[in-house]
Amino acid sequence: MLSGLDAAFLYLETPEMPMHVGALSVYELPKGYKGRFITRLRAHMAERIPLAPALRRRLWWMPLNLANPAWVDAQPDLNVHVVEVRLPPSARRGDGMTELEDAVARLHAQLLDRTRPLWKFHVLEGLAPSADGLRRVAVYSQLHHAAVDGQAAVALAQVILDTQPQGRAIELRPSRRARVDRLGVSDMLRSAIASEALQVAHIVRQLPATLGTVLDTAALVLGRGGWLQRGGGKSARSVSNLTLAPRTALNHSVGTSRAYATVSLPLDELKACGHRHEATLNDLVLLLCGSALRSHFLVRGDLPRKSLVAAVPISLREKGDTRADNQASMSLVSLGTHVASLRRRLAHVKSATAAMKSTMGSLRSILPTDYPSIGVPWIAEAAAALYGKARVADRIPLVANLVISNVPGPPCPLYLAGARMLNNHPTSIVVHGLGLNITVQSYDTHMDFGLMADAQAMPQVRELAQGIRDAWLELQALSSAAVSRATVRPRASAPAAKRRPS
Repeated sequence: MLSGLDAAFLYLETPEMPMHVGALSVYELPKGYKGRFITRLRAHMAERIPLAPALRRRLWWMPLNLANPAWVDAQPDLNVHVVEVRLPPSARRGDGMTELEDAVARLHAQLLDRTRPLWKFHVLEGLAPSADGLRRVAVYSQLHHAAVDGQAAVALAQVILDTQPQGRAIELRPSRRARVDRLGVSDMLRSAIASEALQVAHIVRQLPATLGTVLDTAALVLGRGGWLQRGGGKSARSVSNLTLAPRTALNHSVGTSRAYATVSLPLDELKACGHRHEATLNDLVLLLCGSALRSHFLVRGDLPRKSLVAAVPISLREKGDTRADNQASMSLVSLGTHVASLRRRLAHVKSATAAMKSTMGSLRSILPTDYPSIGVPWIAEAAAALYGKARVADRIPLVANLVISNVPGPPCPLYLAGARMLNNHPTSIVVHGLGLNITVQSYDTHMDFGLMADAQAMPQVRELAQGIRDAWLELQALSSAAVSRATVRPRASAPAAKRRPS
C-alpha cells in the first residue's frame, strides 16, 4: 500500500494541479548516428525496466476508495510510455531552448493516465545540430510524485543512465517475489486494517518522545531572538522564518496552463563564490532566486515591504536508501527580498538557513511520512476539489510565496542510449497559492535551474530566469570587489621619530 505521503499526491491532484515531476534534458548523439532516436530509446528502456520497479507498477484502488491504494505489477507498453514530439521549424534556428520550454509547459499541464504505470518520456525532435555539427534531441520525462521524490528520482536515473556511451552489462536476477497484477477485495481490506493497526500502535509508542521533541523545539524557537554567531567573529541578527508571507501575484489559485524557463550556471564558480562568502550552495541558490524575484517585483512597482518566504523541501531519507517513495518534508526560509544591499541580503539568507537547520534538525526524526488512512481518501479528495473551486487560496493567510528545491545531482557526464546528456533542467509542481516552483539540480559542471510557473501568475517566467543570471553577475562583481579589497593593503606609515629628552 502507498504511504500517507505518497497517496496525498494522488488525492490533491486536479486538472489545475498535476502532481508529476521530471526534467527537460538535451542530448548530443554520437557522430555518424543514423535512424530514429526513439527506437533506440525504447530498446534501451526495455533492458532497464526490470531494474526499475517504479516504472513497472500501477495503482490498484481500494474498494469504495476506503483507504490508500496499492501498487501492483504492470508491464508498461513502451509505445505508449515513450512517445515522439516534433518541435516547430523555428527550433532549428538558434539553440531551440525557447521551443523546448514552450513544449514542456504544454506537456506538463497534461495529467498522466492512472490506469497505466505513472510515467512517460517525450522525445523532442527538430533541434538544430550542436556547434560540433552533431545531432541533438531532447527528452522531457514525467514521473508522478506519488511514486518518487527528488532523491528517489536521482536513484532511478542511476538505473536508466550510464557513465559511458557504450552503456553497461545488465545482470538480471529472477525475482523471488510472487507477481501480483491485481488484488481481491478481502486482500485489500485485510491489508488496510492491518496497516491501520500498525500505524496506530506506532503513534502511541512514539507519542512521549514526539511530545518531548516538539516542546524542546518550541522552546528553542521562542528563545531565539538575539544574535547568531557567524564565521570570522562577526555577528548577524537572527532571522525568524515563522512569519506570514506577503501576498503577491504568485499567491492565488492556479489555472490549467503553465509557463516554463531554464537557466544554467557554472558549478565550480558557484562553489568558489560560496567558499569566499562562507555560504553553502543552497544559500547561493536561495540568494539568486530571491534577488531575481526582488528585481522582478521592483520593476513592476509591487515589491512587498515584507520579505518573500520560500517553502524548501528537506529530505528525511537515510543515506543509501533508494526506495521509490516519498521521504521528505517542507521547511520555510526568508529570502530577504526587502533588503536592498546584496551583501546584507546574503547575510540575511545565511542567518535564515541557519535558523531553519537548527529547528528542523531536531524535528526530522519525528516528521511522519505515513499515517492511518481509512476514510482519508474521501476527505482529502473532497477538500482538494472544494479548495480549488472556492478559490480558498485567494483568501487565507500565506506561509510561503513559492517553492525552491535544490537536489544534488551527478558530478560527471551521463549517457542515455548512447547519447550524451548536455544539461538536465528539473520540472516540478505548482499548487493553489504557490504559483511558482524553482527546482535546481547540479549536473556535471553546472547547476541547472527549472522554473515552472502558473501561466496566469507569472507569464514572464523567462524574464525571471534572466534575473537569476543578472543576480549571478552581481554576486560575481561583489566577490571580485571583496577579493580586491583583501589583496590591496595600505602602505605602512613610517614610524614617528622619538623625541630626545631635553
